[in-house]
Amino acid sequence: KIQLCFILLSRVLRQVRERLKKDVEQMKLQDPNFRPGLVVLQVGDRDDSNLYISMKLKAAAEIGINATHMRLPKTATEEEVLHSITEVNENSSVHGLIVQLPLDSVHKIDTEKVTNAVAPEKDVDGLTSINAGKLSRGDLRDCFIPCTPSGCMELIRQTGVSVAGKRAVVIGRSKIVGAPMHDLLLWNHATVTTCHSKTADLPGEVSRADILVVGIGKAEMVKGEWIKKGAVVIDCGINHIPDETKASGKRVVGDVHYASAKELAGFITPVPGGVGPMTVAMLMANTVLSAKRFLESHQPGKWSISYTKLDLQKPVPSDIVISRSCVPKPIDCLAREVGLLSDEVELFGKTKAKVQLKIIKRLQAQPDGKYVVVTGITPTPLGEGKSTTTIGLVQALGAHMKLNVFACVRQPSQGPTFGIKGGAAGGGYSQVIPMEEFNLHLTGDIHAITAANNLVAAAVDARIFHESTQSDKALYNRLVPLSGGQRKFSPIQINRLKKLGIEKTDPSTLTEEEITRFARLDMDPSSVTWQRVLDTNDRFLRKITIGQSPTEKGYTREAQFDITVASEIMAVLALTSSLEDMRQRLAKMVVATSRGGQPITTEDLGVSGALAVLMKDAIKPNLMQTLEGTPVFVHAGPFANIAHGNSSILADIIALKLVGPEGFVVTEAGFGADIGMEKFFNIKCRYSGLRPHVVVLVATVRALKMHGGGPTVTAGMPLPKEYIEENLELLEKGCSNMTKQIENAQHFGLPVVVAVNAFKTDTEAELDLVCNMAKAARAFDAVRCSHWAEGGAGALALGQAVQRASEAPSKFKFLYDLELPIADKIRIIAQKIYGADDIELLPEAQHKVELYTKQGFSKLPICMAKTHLSLSHEADKKGVPTGFIVPIRDIRASVGSGFLFPLVGTVSCNSSY
Repeated sequence: KIQLCFILLSRVLRQVRERLKKDVEQMKLQDPNFRPGLVVLQVGDRDDSNLYISMKLKAAAEIGINATHMRLPKTATEEEVLHSITEVNENSSVHGLIVQLPLDSVHKIDTEKVTNAVAPEKDVDGLTSINAGKLSRGDLRDCFIPCTPSGCMELIRQTGVSVAGKRAVVIGRSKIVGAPMHDLLLWNHATVTTCHSKTADLPGEVSRADILVVGIGKAEMVKGEWIKKGAVVIDCGINHIPDETKASGKRVVGDVHYASAKELAGFITPVPGGVGPMTVAMLMANTVLSAKRFLESHQPGKWSISYTKLDLQKPVPSDIVISRSCVPKPIDCLAREVGLLSDEVELFGKTKAKVQLKIIKRLQAQPDGKYVVVTGITPTPLGEGKSTTTIGLVQALGAHMKLNVFACVRQPSQGPTFGIKGGAAGGGYSQVIPMEEFNLHLTGDIHAITAANNLVAAAVDARIFHESTQSDKALYNRLVPLSGGQRKFSPIQINRLKKLGIEKTDPSTLTEEEITRFARLDMDPSSVTWQRVLDTNDRFLRKITIGQSPTEKGYTREAQFDITVASEIMAVLALTSSLEDMRQRLAKMVVATSRGGQPITTEDLGVSGALAVLMKDAIKPNLMQTLEGTPVFVHAGPFANIAHGNSSILADIIALKLVGPEGFVVTEAGFGADIGMEKFFNIKCRYSGLRPHVVVLVATVRALKMHGGGPTVTAGMPLPKEYIEENLELLEKGCSNMTKQIENAQHFGLPVVVAVNAFKTDTEAELDLVCNMAKAARAFDAVRCSHWAEGGAGALALGQAVQRASEAPSKFKFLYDLELPIADKIRIIAQKIYGADDIELLPEAQHKVELYTKQGFSKLPICMAKTHLSLSHEADKKGVPTGFIVPIRDIRASVGSGFLFPLVGTVSCNSSY
């Protein structure tokens, strides 16, 4: 009988272990990067606790659980213990947390408070009041059962004895064994009696038990003659009694007198070696169960999202009135709804949050959703509602079509926000909210770029000044100062030495010639391309003279302020794919040329590490929401006329994983399709590796009338009557611009859906004409939209068309090969996208082509800097200009962001427009 008991125990443990191993392997198949995580928190250094913990860690390793032993010293306070528990609670890679008892601290610690601080969903010991309460109510599938009672039940089941209808006696009522054992037996339909120190006839109660579970902590208290013949006896006791035959002078026994009880019991667990190993096994089982629940509740694309119902008003109130009338969901609630974990989100108040990049690793094995870019026809100075259409479309796809959807949009610059154009949160009933938060500081990303950019500018001029006023030796001593009696190169300086071909790491070993080469960048002041920035349109800073203080010893030069979003650092932020990638891109940024013709980078200046530190938070996408409660990533904000005009790659990557394969990510490319969309494909998609599915081309009747020959549209002035009265002839003529932009999108092999953004002055005939002409130009579909006045409901037809288009066959392709010469790439864009006859490289541009080819930058993509108000380089040429040659007056290199930007015509880089 004893041998059979040991065989049964061994078999049960083996079965549990093998089952759990298979479960872990199955989870890895579901997500190769996933592994169940367990933390054992110990206070102090008790030998018995160390022994129990080592058993748990060994069992976890055998199964494939990532177990961590978190040790706190005996001096740990209650506050420190609670803080550690909170950290583990918020760690999404941990699915089980055990607080090893007793808490061996010199300070008084409330064990109950500590136990209940463990998150119930991670309480694999099953000791929190919430799990205990659920067990007592019979919610066995919605709680964790304490490990010892759970192990006891597993042993009882394996004996083949049916619990239902049996008389069970539990001796002891502790929270760890007795009380939960009573509940567990009861909900498995046994008739249960709990005995304790006040029980009158304990032998009599025991003698009637078909199942006996003892956990009272008194050595061999239950005698064999008390036990009913054939009963199942589970002994949970661990006690020590004197034994001179043992080296330690004592031996371990249970609460049951084993020698006499084994003669009557049908099954009895030995001590040690019985319940103890089963307790550890059930702890592992609970951890695996917790991990399963986590995976189930955090499946990418499995959203449980609530939408906000709009209270539409007519006439439509102002944007700010609408924004303030809507109460946004708490941003942490929205984060949970879309599958973000608490430790992946950094809250900025109640309506904004940043998302940590570690989510990319968690979701990297998941399939992407559908990728949609919203662009437009050549706009009027008023804009044609791309942002409003983007938000209206995601509200339609989400709140009305019940599809997972993310909008990914740019953060607006303070320049246009405080100018005539205004903010970029959308408008009417299709907005990102709160609009003040969106349009102003947000989470400080633009301020971080301003600080980083101006640090570089300061370093450039300081370096030129010091090189012009100091000897080689003095300069070298300042660059590599004495510290603790010795000089040491920093990692950035080691990189510079390697770039110079100097393979030395000891500052004292450099020759005089090597010191000169290392210390002097020898920048040509006239070649400095790096400007200071400010995120304000301040016309009086467009040309300035720096260095007028007497301390600068006569070193002055002309300089300028650009707007912050024109900084190359903004483009780097938008095009980076990781923190390390950003660090490398920041290091590659060229700020000037040496007198010997070599490019000088921020790495040469020694500031690239500082730039990465300044940008370490800005790299995290910002989470906000629309009026109807759909999620929005707001991240990066490069202009489209003087930069590439698209939000960040990182935001798109994360959003595409979160929405799942049937979901949608809708992003917006700045200005018309000839500018923002072309750069979205040829620059952003080239670096991201992402492949879009659909192009949405926004058109308005008023802009098409302008392209048909209508009067000039001036921001801030009333629209001429041609734009507010029906004029089909003017409109039909102007549709040529829409036709050309559809063709431009089709160059990239994607279906085009035209969204006609309707205004109240548009007539039915005008809207029908635009839709019909778009379809005649081989657009996949063309639909009228009223999302400004109706929210997502007004873009429902657009959402349905986009969904159909995403399922249509497509073959995405780039417009040009990067291996082509610089001039050929520019020519392809000018001829195929703008409709030009050719390009003309003016002398400075021709010089730059030769310089950048020599410096190894010729294989970078092209980012054309030109007016957004015409397909040509002349803003007043509307419709589809022909017979023109595009003049390239200069070419600049944004080596860090990874493109060359030719300056077309008279376009300026130091203001927003």
